[in-house]
Amino acid sequence: MSDITLRQIEVIRAVMLRGTIQGAAEHLNVSAPGISRLIKHTEETLGLRLFERRAGLFVPSVEAQAVFDQIRTVYKDVANLQLALDSLKKGENVALAFGSAPSVAQFVAPRAIRDVRKRFPDLYVDLNILKIEETVDYLLLERGEFVIMSSRVDNPGVETEEVGQAALICALPAEHPLAAQEVISIETLAREPLIGIDPADPYGEILMRPFRAAGIEIRQSLRGRFSQTVIGLVRQGLGVAVVDRFSVADDWLPGIVLRPLETRHSIHIYAVRKQGRVLSSFAEYTIARFRKELALAAQMPLCRES
Repeated sequence: MSDITLRQIEVIRAVMLRGTIQGAAEHLNVSAPGISRLIKHTEETLGLRLFERRAGLFVPSVEAQAVFDQIRTVYKDVANLQLALDSLKKGENVALAFGSAPSVAQFVAPRAIRDVRKRFPDLYVDLNILKIEETVDYLLLERGEFVIMSSRVDNPGVETEEVGQAALICALPAEHPLAAQEVISIETLAREPLIGIDPADPYGEILMRPFRAAGIEIRQSLRGRFSQTVIGLVRQGLGVAVVDRFSVADDWLPGIVLRPLETRHSIHIYAVRKQGRVLSSFAEYTIARFRKELALAAQMPLCRES
């Protein structure tokens, strides 16, 4: 007995469903003579009568019932496969876990996730806020697929790619005298009570680079662990701060005025993954959305007024 092709199965099923050659042809959007020839050829090839002709109708033959049962099973499995594929396209019953540095997680990450959920409406997203020292364990233990970080991670077990960059800027209380200036020099800023993050912290070290480049030693008047804490302290009028553009990438920051620094200094953002790990399509799409949102955030105009 010769093998049966998928096309033959499709035609047999169409005749089963419609009961006539003409109906099967309409169902498959092909010519009726072609259907008739293929059914005849299939029966001759298989050496099996598939249909009985009764008053113009094609009725499944008794001896071919096992064949028709298998065809029904095949199409049911195909339908289930299609449902599974449709669910996967929407992210149903799938989880995406990744991490983000606090400065990116505040404003940029929600915008990236918004786009991801539009593309995969049923995808479960687990966003973890991580410091750089937590990144390697998070990735090597495979708690998540990638981390969006503000510093390169020096470890042979991970690989890093840059996904964005933006300027370091000055954050001032809304009523601060320096808010009247269009651009702030580091020398001027150094004379103010400075709020920052421990310079021993990789992110804190980035924020201190403008002062070090100018040869200015700074004693911080207040410290926070995260950029959001620093912004909160500035809002209360407790001092001024150098921050990265991403940590204040919003159109409305009440009580805060943002100004550019006179000298250009940047922060770079990286996507970090376990060395050699193949990311899911959801993770790849999410990283692409981060690229887009980081680029948009870097170009946002600074808040001119509170």
